[in-house]
Amino acid sequence: MKICNFLFILIIIFGLISCSEKQEKVSLIKEDNLEMQMIEAYNEGFEEFNRGDIFFAAKKFNEVELLYPQSIWAPRSNLMAAYAYYSQLYFTYAIVELERFLDKYKNHPNTDYAYYLLAICHYNQITDEKKDLGQIVKAKQYFTLLINEFPETDFAEDANFKLELIEEILASKELYLANYYLDREKWIPAMNRYKKIVDEYDTTIFIEEALYRLVELNYKLGLTDEAKKYTAILGYNYQSSDWYERSYKILNTNYEKPQIKKDLNKQKSLLKKFKKLFQ
Repeated sequence: MKICNFLFILIIIFGLISCSEKQEKVSLIKEDNLEMQMIEAYNEGFEEFNRGDIFFAAKKFNEVELLYPQSIWAPRSNLMAAYAYYSQLYFTYAIVELERFLDKYKNHPNTDYAYYLLAICHYNQITDEKKDLGQIVKAKQYFTLLINEFPETDFAEDANFKLELIEEILASKELYLANYYLDREKWIPAMNRYKKIVDEYDTTIFIEEALYRLVELNYKLGLTDEAKKYTAILGYNYQSSDWYERSYKILNTNYEKPQIKKDLNKQKSLLKKFKKLFQ
């Protein structure tokens, strides 16, 4: 009787062990299937991307994240979805994906790339400096972040170049508004816009005209000393400029051009340095 009980207990133990092994196998198979589904979804997304069906490609890349969110392929798929949209100029969709990536995958090794692509998406939507101020500001924000946070990357190098172009765009917007006020004889708003170019965009191609207009307006308003000041700044920095010649003629024929010798090896920002003399 005791032997029967012992055998019965052994059968129960072996049965439990067998069930445990079977459950573990089933779980492992499911895990394998999940990973295979993820790989298939990624490969299918990549194939559709190469075919040009970027909406379906992005959908498959998003599936990868849903199937296996803890894998290294999840953030990569998120970036691939963003790039797919960007490649076909669907910038709004790309921006949504990139913002989600930066929020969800903080400190990821490809964070610099995500910020760069985000900046480019905003930059490429600038078509008219008079209307696209929001895109200009966003692009400038992300390019500046790249330079500050990832200074040693190729992205930062290109960001520096793009920021120079953005400065030109912003300066041209200010010049457009200043000339708009000038044409309507609104002298004070026009002067404020020209001064903004002098103060904030002194490395752009629009600085010479802005200085000339300040000479012109100050002279028109009877502020001769101010007019002479801006003429001197023009002469110090752009003596061969046509704008300087025109400003020189505004004052009077007896007004002498300032003769200033420049040391090109020591000058970093002549305009800013010379402006301090009048502050």
